[in-house]
Amino acid sequence: MALQKLNLLPLNIFHTTKKFFHVSATTCKTFRQMYRDFWTPKSGNHPPYGHFTQVGDPVLRSQAAEVPQDMLDSKEIDMIVEQMVKVLRKYNCVGIAAPQIGVSLRIIVMEFKKDLNKNFSKEVYEARKMSPLPLTVMINPSLKVTNYTKHKHPEGCMSVRSYSAEVERYEGVTLRGVGKRDTPSELQLTGWNARIAQHEMDHLDGKLYIDQMDRSTFYCTCWETVNSKAGRVEIPFYK
Repeated sequence: MALQKLNLLPLNIFHTTKKFFHVSATTCKTFRQMYRDFWTPKSGNHPPYGHFTQVGDPVLRSQAAEVPQDMLDSKEIDMIVEQMVKVLRKYNCVGIAAPQIGVSLRIIVMEFKKDLNKNFSKEVYEARKMSPLPLTVMINPSLKVTNYTKHKHPEGCMSVRSYSAEVERYEGVTLRGVGKRDTPSELQLTGWNARIAQHEMDHLDGKLYIDQMDRSTFYCTCWETVNSKAGRVEIPFYK
């Protein structure tokens, strides 16, 4: 999930037939292929990516597979998590799901650093009920709504680069799963952190915020720059 600043917001891998990796519009990779690719020189670029996949990539519209129990502590999963954390922080975001780096597995990472409050006015920070969230890594997460009150606030997504829209989300949720990196197996989240969790969980089910946004609020976050630069603006997909 992008943090909008401008008023927005011993491995048994050879016996599985599930497809986890989406490499292109027509190709998926199994864990067996993944294992081989981890240890062989790569030509070109393959998942887990160091960038965010973009809307249109089939991996973002696929139901992500659960990580098998016997692979939860595997070095392959550790490498995927490591890459997710790296990409999250490189792009200064607050949430990322494994499909966003081309891996169709049910893994999410969230982090809302305390110093992000400087990006918002006190009024906006409080209105959106923002608060710090330590690095949270959850595998095979499930989400339960605990407060059905809905709030509409702007959201962005690094997989829909440079756009934003207002989205309604529930006020409170409980997130359960396999916690990694000192993350507990159950978290009670409210306000903006509950929003982050809902946004990332949608990614695991092949959904994007544009599926439930208020369409009248959808806009390009750099439209003013486009005008001031006479259209000579490029949107980078790398960092």
